[in-house]
Amino acid sequence: MQATDHPAPHPAERIGPAFSVDGMLLARQQTRLAIERIAARITPGMVEEDAVAMARQLMADMGLAQSWHPTRVRFGSNTIKPMKQASVPGVVLQENDLFFLDIAPRLGEWEGDGGQSFTVGSHGEYARCARDAETLFHEVRAVWDQQGLSGRQLYAFAQKTAQAMGWELNFDLPGHRVSDFPHAAIHTGSLADFDQAPSAMRWILEIHLRDPQHRFGAFFEDMLLEDSFYPRT
Repeated sequence: MQATDHPAPHPAERIGPAFSVDGMLLARQQTRLAIERIAARITPGMVEEDAVAMARQLMADMGLAQSWHPTRVRFGSNTIKPMKQASVPGVVLQENDLFFLDIAPRLGEWEGDGGQSFTVGSHGEYARCARDAETLFHEVRAVWDQQGLSGRQLYAFAQKTAQAMGWELNFDLPGHRVSDFPHAAIHTGSLADFDQAPSAMRWILEIHLRDPQHRFGAFFEDMLLEDSFYPRT
């Protein structure tokens, strides 16, 4: 599977008139950079709402002011909530805590979307959850790349693997299309309901893990792409 600027054959994978491989990759690059910069400014004692305001301003300063879904920063107990559910207000990041970001900036005509979890201080289970969310993202991405599984099969694999890791997979975050703006004019269905092998540079793969006791969670998302788009470790 190679990223292409030709329309995919399945109706769910159509692209808009402004679609550009270079544009989509630049939007992704700037999204990942924004996540890194926002996370670096989040410190214990910060209130979640202030972190959201800071994230919005930072993206505006980067030229990413237009966001196609709300900017989300989730602290502590709010990390278990589905994205469409509002955070409990006033949550303060503690000295040993967990938080995640979920941002969706636009760069010109192109949609970015990315999320990642981070920890502060020292808490083994928080660190493991954050690490496992990203690990599982790449494990799901690997079976997509190597086996050509459908979107539905990918999330079945993700659920089974999450359970083996000791976590619960939140199916309220089932992946979605990404494109030149707005992808919703092309397709609004989820990746988890897509019954064909998804094409590269058409979908966002979302992984939201939750502690089985629903005390905390971790999130990672990125564009579905092959190994060559990820730095070697």
